[in-house]
Order: sequence, then C-alpha cells, then structure tokens
Amino acid sequence: MANIGDTAPAFTLKNTEKKDVSLSDYSGQTVILAFYPGAFTGVCDKEMCAFQDNLGKLNDAKATVLGISVDSPWVNTEFTRKYGLEFTLLSDLDREVVTAYDATFVGLGGIEGYVSANRVVIVIDGNGIVQHRWVAENPGVEPDYEAIVSFASSL
Repeated sequence: MANIGDTAPAFTLKNTEKKDVSLSDYSGQTVILAFYPGAFTGVCDKEMCAFQDNLGKLNDAKATVLGISVDSPWVNTEFTRKYGLEFTLLSDLDREVVTAYDATFVGLGGIEGYVSANRVVIVIDGNGIVQHRWVAENPGVEPDYEAIVSFASSL
C-alpha cells in the first residue's frame, strides 16, 4: 500500500501508443496518479475531464497527471480522443499497480469478481514520496479537484 510518507511503488505500464511509461520517467517532478474504474463510465468521464480542465493550473504547478485504469491501450486511446485529454492514460492490464497502491475495486457494475481500479488520487513529490492519498468511498464519488490542484501547487 502507498501511504502518506511512503516511497511510491515503482511501475511501468503501457500508454495509449503501447509504449512503456515508468514512474521513474518523472523523477524530480510532482506526479498525480488518478486511478479510475473504467473509461466511458459516466463518473470516470467527468473525472478525467475535470483533470483536463485543471491541466493548465497543474502544469503551472509543475505537476504531471497520469490516469491509470485496467482498460486496454485501445480503449484508453478512444477515451483520450473523445475527450481531448492531453495527459497520459496508462493500462494496468495485470492489475499489479492498482494492487500495489491499494486502489482496487471488486464488483464494478455488479460484475462479481471483476477487479478494476477504484477512484483513488495519489500525489507524489519530486523525491518519489507519497504526499497525498484520497480514496473514494465508492466509485461514484469524485475527488475535490480544487483541493488536489491546491495541494499539488503547494509542493
């Protein structure tokens, strides 16, 4: 689990171009990991669009957003296109990263045994230390985007 004060677990996942992206690629930068249950699922659409809407402020704060789901790179590509997302979406197909960050949700959409990401936001500082962790009570709850922007700006 990635608690506040812990070193963020390392990972390498595929982006929408099926290229490897590692957390270590962002060493020295503030990184916001935005775990989301699934593309094209209403609340996830709103969440990713909210991060896109705040991207200018986050870029000013030198913070990078990485969206992480268990969706395939092809689904994430279409999700990116539909909403004009300008930040990286990553595919955690084997669910190792959602597990390492204790960001799993079982039974999304009433599908027994289906493991997806929960809605979790982790802010990691430039030294790779978890500085903020927010976990949704259930996948239908959105984070306080202003609070995340404000926190990232303070690092």
